[in-house]
Amino acid sequence: MNLHTADVDDRADEHHAGARPSSPHADERAAHWADRLWSAVLAGDTHAAVDVVEDALGAGLDAEAVLLDVIGAVQRRVGVEWAANRMSVAGEHTATAINDRAIAALPVHRPGAPRGRVTVACVDQEWHALPARLVAETLRLRGWQVDYLGAQVPTAHLIGHIHRTGPDAVCLSSSLATRLPLAHRAITAVQAAGAPVMTGGLAFGADGRYARLLGADAWAPDARAAADRLAAGPLPRPAPAHQVIDDLPHLGDQEYTMVASSSARLVRDTFHALQERFSFVRDYTDEQRERTAEDLAHIVDFLTAALYVDAPEIFTGFLAWTADVLAARGVPAKALMPGLDLLEEQLRDFPRARDYIDAGRGALTTRL
Repeated sequence: MNLHTADVDDRADEHHAGARPSSPHADERAAHWADRLWSAVLAGDTHAAVDVVEDALGAGLDAEAVLLDVIGAVQRRVGVEWAANRMSVAGEHTATAINDRAIAALPVHRPGAPRGRVTVACVDQEWHALPARLVAETLRLRGWQVDYLGAQVPTAHLIGHIHRTGPDAVCLSSSLATRLPLAHRAITAVQAAGAPVMTGGLAFGADGRYARLLGADAWAPDARAAADRLAAGPLPRPAPAHQVIDDLPHLGDQEYTMVASSSARLVRDTFHALQERFSFVRDYTDEQRERTAEDLAHIVDFLTAALYVDAPEIFTGFLAWTADVLAARGVPAKALMPGLDLLEEQLRDFPRARDYIDAGRGALTTRL
């Protein structure tokens, strides 16, 4: 098994950056500037990208539309192009850096009397910062004082910041479902510190189902929705301090804890079994072996996240997405099957995990 999906993390923010357009007319106008910015991104031309932002503003497009309907739209397109194998990881990283610089070219809004103070941060180990930055910049444009903390903020440091600054709300962003356990700890810790939490990002589900499951005080599907919700009135004050298991009683079966704690062993043993049973794996190059181990680690990570929230669709959705990415690279979905079979053998004592793997095979079968 050599899936070549080890760069799975690199696409998460591109699929989720941006927001719904402000109006059909604004969308039509923004599309022109988004095409121009796309050309600059493809050329790797930061100066041209900044020129597009300045020209769009000069032509009368408001700053929020430039931020979300031009820059955000281009970032979404980057994700689509990467998944379709029309853009390399290096190209995707370059595009993200250029878009980040384009955001910096927007005017700084300095309200005389801010609406309130909001902290915006990515959860620990979530390094996709652009979606959170879009939220932060949208809130600034709408008159909020914003403390933007950026990517992968350790929860202890986030709590220290909250105690120092006393924000009216905390916005937490996460793009990958594998970060949900850490997101849950951050949500409960922030609430225990007395601040309400709004979450956003693909990790929490397209409809926010995992945000609700983890006890967040609010959820928003995009930057505009987040700003609209905060403008509508204060978030509800958080419930009294509680334990993680209070939200997720199924964790009492210990499957998540035991699988998570043995994840490195699961990857190692599954990889060794692949080498023993499939001669072609023994002939892999060092790079292919490294990639295969990374691919197995992703599979175990998404299985673990699914166990945490008792949501097999997290695992099956990841496998279906992976199969589509593989197809774009000329690798059949059946390449995933041996690894799943061997992983299931390692998890014979874990009924929920085995059920999820069986569901994953079913999801892949539809793509064979």
